[in-house]
Amino acid sequence: MSKIKENVKKIYEAIDDKKAIDIKVIDISGVSIVADYFIIASASNPNQLEALEDAADKVMYEQDILPKQVEGGKNSPWILMDYGDIIVHLFTEEGRDFYDLERIWRDGIEVDINSI
Repeated sequence: MSKIKENVKKIYEAIDDKKAIDIKVIDISGVSIVADYFIIASASNPNQLEALEDAADKVMYEQDILPKQVEGGKNSPWILMDYGDIIVHLFTEEGRDFYDLERIWRDGIEVDINSI
């Protein structure tokens, strides 16, 4: 398993442990040079959104990987964490409906986490 896929799985498991809602992993490597994978998930409230961010950040920090950029956060319906090959998008449920990244990136391939 590649290191990138390993990290995708680790982030997925970390945010799943924090009860992220409807986690999706989308392979965008064939349609974009921005990254290889998007991880998209929702939180039911702002505190959970922060917990998801902390969980993803912790697991990547343990791999000695720091985000290149983090956007959103406090009072925002969305947090973006850019780890280069992996971009994590965390939303409130309303924010996710509004931004609708799954529709925008529908040319990517949704990945079953169990196949990684």
